[in-house]
Amino acid sequence: MACTLNDLINSQNQLVQEAALVLPHEFSKCTYDLGPIRQAVHLCLTCAVPRGICSSCSVACHTDHEQVELFPKRNFRCDCPTTAIPHSCTLLKGDREENTTNTYDHNFRGVFCRCSRTYDPETEQETMIQCLSCEDWFHESCLNLRDRPHPDTCPDPDPVPASECPDTRDDNDSDTTSDGLPPPLISAEDYDVFVCYECVTKIDTLRRYAGTTGVIMVVRDDENSPWKTVGGDALPNAVPNHTNSDLPLEVGDSESPSILRRHSSSPPAQGEERETKRRKICNPSPSRCLAPPVSSIAKAIYECKPQGSRVSGSHLGTGDVFLTEGWRQRWCRCDKCLASLQAHPYLLAEEETYEPPEDPDSGLSLEELGMRALARMPRDRAIDGIHAFNNMRDGLMEYLRPFAQEGKVVEAADVNRFFERLLESRQTRN
Repeated sequence: MACTLNDLINSQNQLVQEAALVLPHEFSKCTYDLGPIRQAVHLCLTCAVPRGICSSCSVACHTDHEQVELFPKRNFRCDCPTTAIPHSCTLLKGDREENTTNTYDHNFRGVFCRCSRTYDPETEQETMIQCLSCEDWFHESCLNLRDRPHPDTCPDPDPVPASECPDTRDDNDSDTTSDGLPPPLISAEDYDVFVCYECVTKIDTLRRYAGTTGVIMVVRDDENSPWKTVGGDALPNAVPNHTNSDLPLEVGDSESPSILRRHSSSPPAQGEERETKRRKICNPSPSRCLAPPVSSIAKAIYECKPQGSRVSGSHLGTGDVFLTEGWRQRWCRCDKCLASLQAHPYLLAEEETYEPPEDPDSGLSLEELGMRALARMPRDRAIDGIHAFNNMRDGLMEYLRPFAQEGKVVEAADVNRFFERLLESRQTRN
């Protein structure tokens, strides 16, 4: 295919920009010495062991290997420099002992979701959703958000590049998604995080909230009914008002509108009132549970749990939940609910996910990278490099002159032929 010099320059600039967006970080340090952290993890299929490697090792040590990105995993330590992986780590010298604190679920065998299917980005049509707790990935159809696409509706094997045909549609603005599928029952804008059934059943407080306001579930009335949602949007600032008494509260007089006091059959004596205020200040931890009433349909779903199953046996729903914006602020903080939440800190505070440092060379053109490399080289080697570049440039200009004189278009094969000759002459001299 013929192209102009401007086409080549624009194409090169676009490739540099795309590379800077895809790989903006510096991948020069293995994260092993940082210990167990939440970080992006990759599975190396070429090494054929169910272990994970950090982003830096996926680029620096396993560049030519087939890999699957598992995305963030908490409390994970890179396995690349350990004896568990036969391929030697190039970023950390010396073998380390195998990690004993890492957890390896079925994602490390290359399968995902409760259906245990492999993931192929070339053919997968459905969006996959990560569980906040176990960090496994689930198909929308396995969550009853849509029907499973028929295999015959696989995407075009030779699609138009996204850069040539940008898709700015939103699920809420169209009857179909960019993959030609109908919109899911719950879209990404409807919730903040997702927790699968198996994890919900292990967290008492989350199970208590399932199906209530702000904790959406996908359910149906019977086997012949369509899927629908229960639980819905909640105001982010709708925080439970925790108190230390089971007695009802009322607002105080106009002089102290923010003071809450208990109903009483008789007004307290002055000393008793001071003692009540003192107890309220000294013992602020809540004792009364302010969690909403248990959803009857959620209760029916969670009570139907087959032995060893990763999904509820109820025909009413799978038991997964979708938490809406502001969910961390809406928990009850009574002693029982708080203890359940504290066992899973990510339910109370957002986790920090490690990212490699920014690459100072990211986004630089090849010319800028070349000049920076020259500046770092010893002077004699830099001079030799400049001479070699000038000779190559002069030879290329001489080679292209007949094309300019005859008005011929320079094809890619012509340029490749020049460099093949250049390589042959260099090998002859050596």
